[in-house]
Amino acid sequence: QLQLVESGGGLVQPGGSLRLSCAASGLTLESYAVGWFRQAPGKEREGVLCISSSGGITNYVDSVKGRFTISRDNAKNTVYLQMNSLKPEDTAVYYCAADELGSCWVPLFGLWGQGTQVTVSS
Repeated sequence: QLQLVESGGGLVQPGGSLRLSCAASGLTLESYAVGWFRQAPGKEREGVLCISSSGGITNYVDSVKGRFTISRDNAKNTVYLQMNSLKPEDTAVYYCAADELGSCWVPLFGLWGQGTQVTVSS
């Protein structure tokens, strides 16, 4: 069974950091594009960052530039989202998704995790 499982969310103060993990089972993430998305209460889901199968990075939203990074650990079959200098507006449920064609084109993401809550508040 193909599965993505996110972890690492939680409550953090403004200016703090979190690292989210997206662990895969039943598939080898190295050959997939993996994207991180988020959905805040009352808002539509938006893309955050994506790493293609060739290692290229796509940034979907300007507000995280310079603060968030995406990386892979192929040995652990896991993709990470490192989030620094967190702001209250980063509060959302964060999801990872995989695209077997290896691109970061949003409509191609067919496998999704269940999400992990990130809350930035003092």
